[in-house]
This record gives sequence, structure tokens and C-alpha cells, in this order.
Amino acid sequence: MVIKRVIVPIVEGYSEVESVPILLRRILERETAYSVQVAKPFRVKRNLVVKEGELERAIRQVVRSRLDAGGILVLLDADKDCPAQLGPRLLKRCQAVTQLPVAVVLAKGEFEGWFLGAKESLQGVRGIRQDATAPENPEGIRGAKERLSKNMQGQRRYMEVDDQPALAAKMNLELAKERCRSFEKFLRGVHFLISEMTRA
Repeated sequence: MVIKRVIVPIVEGYSEVESVPILLRRILERETAYSVQVAKPFRVKRNLVVKEGELERAIRQVVRSRLDAGGILVLLDADKDCPAQLGPRLLKRCQAVTQLPVAVVLAKGEFEGWFLGAKESLQGVRGIRQDATAPENPEGIRGAKERLSKNMQGQRRYMEVDDQPALAAKMNLELAKERCRSFEKFLRGVHFLISEMTRA
């Protein structure tokens, strides 16, 4: 019998394919969920996943290809959409095509807003200046990637594919939780999946 204790993320970008498993493993370790593993994420373009049928196709592909999948995490940037409206709609669509537990999390604005919220913990990482501090309302900043670039030394610029995994490995999770409501929701979503997958 296959033990279904693998979280399968569905993400939108190449950088998230690398960085989201890093974040998830850190959270699993923090929750001492040593029996839960993280699969390589499925990537679905943001402009497609909101269209009827595309997210459903990705979910079905997960179920077919990962027989050990015990839970699915959908993580997207909210961009200009309202997370409180889009999130429940996407969750309902997921639940219509699978009985696996699913968590849908929309990073308000951009994934990089979470880095802004935990910026003090990233001082000296990937060129972030030693005096860099978190702005007020980090999730409300449009252009979080550009703001990160402004906090880097010299001519250094934030490079999403290269820098996002490194920052995800070093960011202080508690700072991000305290300052970014969508990151708190991310933590709650992962906790829900762990709880569902490890029930006796």
C-alpha cells in the first residue's frame, strides 16, 4: 500500500519551482512533520490557472502521476486580484476534481512581498544591504521585486530565478508571519495539509 504523505505544490513560475519546496521543508521541520515529504512542484502559468479547466487539468495530472500524493498546495501571486475572492473560487474548483486535501494560498501582490516583510533577516544575503529594514505594509507594495533591487548593494539587481530560493532559505518565518497576512495563511495552509496527512 502506498503511504500518501507527499505534498505536491502547484506554482506559477520557474523560481517558485525551486523556492517553494525550500520553504515547505523548513515548515515541515519546524512542525516536526518528519514523515511528510515535498514533491517537485507542477508549474502552471498564472494567466492560465485562473481560467476554467486549467487548474482542474493540473490537479488531475497530480493525482494521476503522484500515487503517493497526500495533499496539494496551490500557491500563486494574487497580482491585482482580491485574494479573499479568488482564493475560495480556486479552492472550490480544486475540491470538485479531487478528494485529496487542498490548500490554496494567494500571496497578496507578489511572493517577494514576504521577503520584504522579513527583510532584516536577509541582511547580507544575496547582496541585501546590512542596513535594510522592512517597509510598512510590505504586502501592499506594488513592485516588490524592484523594491528588493533598491535594497541591494552597488549595481546588484534582484534576479528572481537565482535569488528567490536563497532568500527563501534564509528568511525569518516569524517576521514574515507577523507582517504579511498572506504568509500567515500560507503557514496555516501547510499546517492543515500536515494535519490531514498525518492523522492516524
